Amino acid sequence: MVETMPLTDEMVISGVILAITFVGIFTETLHGFHRAKFAMMGALLMIVAGQYYGFYNSFQAVDAVDWNVVFLLGCMMAIVSIMIPTGGFQAMANYMARISKGRQFYLLFLIGSAVTGLSLLLDNVTTVVIFGPLIILIARAMKVTPIPFLLAAALLSDTGGVATLVGDPPNLMIGSAKGIDFNTFFIHMGGIVLLAWIVVLFVLRVLFAKELAVTPQGEFHEKVEYKDKKLWNQSIIVLGLMVVLFMMHHSIGWEPWMVSAVGLTLLVFIARHVEMDHAMEDVEIPLLIFFISLFIVVGGVEHSGFLRWVGQFIIPFVQEDLVTATLVLMWVAAILSAAIDNIPFTAAMIPILLGMEAQGIHVAPLWWALAVGVGMGGNGTHIGSTANVYIVTISERLAKNENDPSLAITPWVWFRYGTPAMLATLIVCSLVFYFFFDFYNDPIPTIGAAHTATSAPGH
Repeated sequence: MVETMPLTDEMVISGVILAITFVGIFTETLHGFHRAKFAMMGALLMIVAGQYYGFYNSFQAVDAVDWNVVFLLGCMMAIVSIMIPTGGFQAMANYMARISKGRQFYLLFLIGSAVTGLSLLLDNVTTVVIFGPLIILIARAMKVTPIPFLLAAALLSDTGGVATLVGDPPNLMIGSAKGIDFNTFFIHMGGIVLLAWIVVLFVLRVLFAKELAVTPQGEFHEKVEYKDKKLWNQSIIVLGLMVVLFMMHHSIGWEPWMVSAVGLTLLVFIARHVEMDHAMEDVEIPLLIFFISLFIVVGGVEHSGFLRWVGQFIIPFVQEDLVTATLVLMWVAAILSAAIDNIPFTAAMIPILLGMEAQGIHVAPLWWALAVGVGMGGNGTHIGSTANVYIVTISERLAKNENDPSLAITPWVWFRYGTPAMLATLIVCSLVFYFFFDFYNDPIPTIGAAHTATSAPGH
C-alpha cells in the first residue's frame, strides 16, 4: 500500500507554472509567440519561485538539463548542414524519380523508404526539410499532385523515427533518462515500427488509389549532378561509422551525444573548405533553447514533489493490471501527441515513470508504450509533429503560388488520410504489445541514467 502524499504549496506553485507554460506552448498558433519563448518564461518563473519557496535553484536548474539530448541534436543538425550543399540529397531524390518510370506508388515507396532510412539517424524534421521541396519539384515535373508524396514523407518520417534511440527527440529523452542503449532500443522498437511502416504504406495505397493510378503527363529524365560528390561520399562514410559507434556506445562507455560529436568533428576536418559558420547555419538554436528551458521547468516540478504526487494516483492502476495500463498509456500518449506537441508530454511522463520505479514498481512495458504512443500519435493531425507542420506549410505555399487550393494539405485533408494511418498503426501496435507482452515486460538493461531532471533528487 503506497502512502498518500499531501499536496503542498510548493507542489501547487510548480504545477501552476507548468500548466501556464504548457498552455502557452500548445497554443502558439493562437497567440503568435514561439513555443521557445513560453518555455524560457516558464524556466525563469520556475527558478525564481523555486528559490523563493526553497525547492529549486539555478544550480539545480542547470543540473536538470539533459545535455545528452541537447548536444546530440545540435551535432546532428550541423552534420546535415554540411551534407545539404553537396547536392547528394537532390541526386538521391532525382534517381528515385527516374527509376520509378512514372509508377506513382513505386515512387511513393522509394521516397518513403529513403525518408524512413534517414529518420533512423536524423531527426524527422530535418528529413522532411530535405525531402519536402524535392518532392514538389519531382511532382511538378511529372505533372501529378504532390499531396500523397508529401503526406507519405511526413507520416513515414514520424513512424521510422520511433525505431531508434536517435530517430526522434522523445526517444532520446526516454533513452537518456532511463539509460537505454542504442541496440536495446532498436531490438524492442524495430519490429513494431516495421509493421507500422507497412501499415502506413498500405493505408496510403488504399486511400490514394485514385490519385496514384493517374498516369503522369510529364516525364522526369533530367539527371542532377552532385555539387561536391567527394564530400557527399565522405559524409556517408562518417554516418556509417556513427551507426557502428551508436551500436557500440554501451560497451565503449559513450553516451549518444559523444558519438555525434565524434562524427561532427571528423566531418569538419574532412570538409576543410567548409567554414564553421556555414556548418552551423542550419542548427536550430530556438529548438535547443526550447529543450533546455523545458528540462528546467520539468526539473522544478519534480523537485517540488508534484510529479510524485500525480504518480501516486497511477500506481494502483499499474499494479492491478499492467497490460491494460500499457495499452492505455500508449493510446493516451498517442491521442495527446496528435493534439499537442509530444515533447512536453514525454518530458512530464518520464519522471513519473522513474518515480514509480524508485518505489519498486515494475513499469518496463510502460517505457516502450510511451515511445510508441508519442511517436505514432504525431501522425494523427497536421499539428501532431513539427515535421507535419512543415509539410503543411510548404503545401500551402505551393497552393498559393500555383493559385490552386487543391494543392494545400488542409486539416480536413490530413484527417482523411493521416488520422486513419495513425489509428491503423495504433491498432497493430496494440496487438503486438498484447501478444508479445512478455518480451516488452522483461526488465530493461540500463547503462546508467543521464544527469537530468528525470533523475533529480527526490525519488
